[in-house]
Amino acid sequence: MLLTAPAARPVVQNLGASRIREVANAGIGLTGVLPFWFGEPDQETPDFIREAAHASLDAGETFYTPNLGIAPLREAIASYLSRLHGRVGADRVAVTSSGVSALMLLAQMIVSPGDRVVAVTPLWPNLVEIPRILGAEVVKVPLRFGQTWELDLDRLLDALTPGTRAVLINSPNNPTGWTITAAQQERILAHCRQHGIWILADDVYERLVYDGAACAPSFLDIATPEDRLVSAHSFSKSWLMTGWRLGWVVAPEPMMADLGKLIEYNTSCAPSFVQRAGIVAIERGDEIIAHTVERYRAARDFLHARLNELPGITAPLPKGAMYLFFRIDGERDTLALCKRLVREAGLGLAPGSAFGTEGEGYVRWCFASSLARLEDGADRLSRFIGGTR
Repeated sequence: MLLTAPAARPVVQNLGASRIREVANAGIGLTGVLPFWFGEPDQETPDFIREAAHASLDAGETFYTPNLGIAPLREAIASYLSRLHGRVGADRVAVTSSGVSALMLLAQMIVSPGDRVVAVTPLWPNLVEIPRILGAEVVKVPLRFGQTWELDLDRLLDALTPGTRAVLINSPNNPTGWTITAAQQERILAHCRQHGIWILADDVYERLVYDGAACAPSFLDIATPEDRLVSAHSFSKSWLMTGWRLGWVVAPEPMMADLGKLIEYNTSCAPSFVQRAGIVAIERGDEIIAHTVERYRAARDFLHARLNELPGITAPLPKGAMYLFFRIDGERDTLALCKRLVREAGLGLAPGSAFGTEGEGYVRWCFASSLARLEDGADRLSRFIGGTR
């Protein structure tokens, strides 16, 4: 009997590898590369958050925790969300081991093989691929490119046909910075209520908005606890905690017991000392968020102006998140372009093709960095464009 070679399921084999990682790998071993490819700030986690983790470890908190998270953190998250969005009970909050895990858990809870899922794109590739891993069909509704990235709401509603299982909305959006409006949310929620469609909201960047608001519009502002709404969040962006791998979800209370089972079978629980750091981040982190938003606003405005001065570049102004997603005229292979930028200019950017076919021709630049580093990077891009390119 002939045996075939060991192999993963076809759907897993067909997943696209991270093209952002591919570009970063091209920079390994090279000196002097400026890395703007990952969605990560250039500042470390504040001392008071790290000290809370140290204190927890020193106290011997190294054992398993409840699947849904320790009660003090669930209550802190609920209080935090209630300040921003109105009453959210701790019985609707579950702690997860990262925002990525939060998204996977929510998808596992509501998506089945063969389901139809609609996604507003360009979009962080993990969020598009998660339903595919589960055997679902993903239908994309692209944003429109212009002075800012905008949603064609009628096109989205037309795509949300009866029988659609869920719609994926990441706002503020990675990679474009597009931010949904409250009026658009009202229409989407009404449409989804009518047809029984789940809304899976990726709210990771909701505090990174630049219009003076405390946070971006959220479906939590308008939905009832009984609505088919699930929300994923992370400590990574707002509190400078990317490496801690801590997140949370909000879901209807009747689903929490089942969510606890999914957490058990995925990660079991988040580490106690990381959760203790999360409590302190929420309770004492408002100044960190305010500082971060002002720093990123200045970085966004500086980089937006510099890029639009360069020939052949059109950079829409992002309303939120921490990225500029800009077009370079004539570029049809941004993966090859970004590899050249690493080798020839020492500049690390993310190729638009990493965010789906509709992202090809664009490049993402994470501006969560100092003005001096951004200026150096812009100068390198300018020299590259002015040279052989």
